[in-house]
Amino acid sequence: MTHPSDIVVTLDNRVRLISAVMAATNWPQTSQARLPHGTHAHSRATRKYLESMRSHEAALAMQGLLDQGAPLEALFTLAFQLEWPVMVSPEEPQWIPSRWTHQLRAFYRDAKLEQWWDSEDGVWQNSLDQSRRVFQKVSFKPFLEPFFGEVPEKLIFIPNISYPTEREVAVHLDGQLVCIAPPRLAWGDSPPWPFDEDPAYIYRSGLTQYGRLLTHAFLRAHAEKIAPLTEAPLPGSDQFKSRYPTWQEQFTSLFVAALSSLFLEQNLTKAESNSYVLLERKMNGMTALPGMISVLRRYLTEREHGRYKTLLDFLPVFPKQLRVAAKIVSL
Repeated sequence: MTHPSDIVVTLDNRVRLISAVMAATNWPQTSQARLPHGTHAHSRATRKYLESMRSHEAALAMQGLLDQGAPLEALFTLAFQLEWPVMVSPEEPQWIPSRWTHQLRAFYRDAKLEQWWDSEDGVWQNSLDQSRRVFQKVSFKPFLEPFFGEVPEKLIFIPNISYPTEREVAVHLDGQLVCIAPPRLAWGDSPPWPFDEDPAYIYRSGLTQYGRLLTHAFLRAHAEKIAPLTEAPLPGSDQFKSRYPTWQEQFTSLFVAALSSLFLEQNLTKAESNSYVLLERKMNGMTALPGMISVLRRYLTEREHGRYKTLLDFLPVFPKQLRVAAKIVSL
């Protein structure tokens, strides 16, 4: 059975503004130091265009936030809470610098970003069209609902050819789950891939971020019932446990990766799914991922036969099944 696409692909000037201010900080250099990579021509051009804005109050304030380790998710969440283009909010969070929203509005005006975006509109529209083509034949909610129940939030995908260039950002708003995603990185200094040349990557980007937000909400909502499960360590390599030190982080990462693998298998090919699993095992040490996939397949089968109604019903037997599956299942 096919479903109409339930992913809304769009652009948002508030996202582009935060991205532009990031371009006037040291984020481009520090992100390259962490992960050397080729970037989209627009991000490089924006960096050059905004060189004279690095001393602007808005850029200095963002630099201060980045230096303090402010999560990008918090910065973009703030942006979505502001009214465009006045960039004001009834209640500004206490963690932002004084008058920063006013400074953001001034940055937009002083940098003449409207004219800059107009001059670059072709590449933005191209990224939008590419992403819409990728998502037009797939739906996420029917796939997610056996695990999370009804997903009432609107799923928003925003292709981003500015900053950050090397990672997605996920934002949970009232009524919306938002994934802000760059194109797939290529090898070395090569420019990134067009959004529509690797559908598997775009599906993974969206599903991973929506799944992560939903999993976090699920774990919070059922924290009391889940607490006893956290006493038993999850299987995994030292590399994996070093990267994800808590039970909740380990569960979320394995669970969401397994969801992505199952989705690729169902909507693309088994080969795409296997390739993704091998990548996660190599890059993130997810040696238990094939076992998690096997356990989720079993849950879906037994749910169809009426043994379980929800994932919460299944969780009491989950740890034992995963430990067994992790020992015997491999690609």
